[in-house]
Amino acid sequence: MALRIKYLGVALLLSVFSFSSFAQQGEVNVSQHKDIDKLLEYKKDIKTTSVYKIQVYQSVDPDLAQREKSNFLNSYGEWPVDIVWNTPNYKVWVGNFATRLEADRALLQIKKKYMYANILQPKTDN
Repeated sequence: MALRIKYLGVALLLSVFSFSSFAQQGEVNVSQHKDIDKLLEYKKDIKTTSVYKIQVYQSVDPDLAQREKSNFLNSYGEWPVDIVWNTPNYKVWVGNFATRLEADRALLQIKKKYMYANILQPKTDN
């Protein structure tokens, strides 16, 4: 009886494999509106990348912010530095980091001198 079940199982398995070899071949045709290609080209031109920055200083006095920008550039000259006015403060922002990991690595170096530095992701006007 057990031998008969094994033979039936093997026969069933072979029949399943033989039927799968007769799989159908087909062709798929996709029809789409002609403007979809134009939209895809426009999408390639739009940059949707997020940028991370590190804020190292803020002050209500623009002269103090400018001085801190100069101090930062003397200590760390490898990243771009901007002064951004955001009512009522002038903020010193560092870098244009493409990934959060890149910003975290820079923050480790910057925190040695600027202990209150933090990473932010400013909103962009797209």
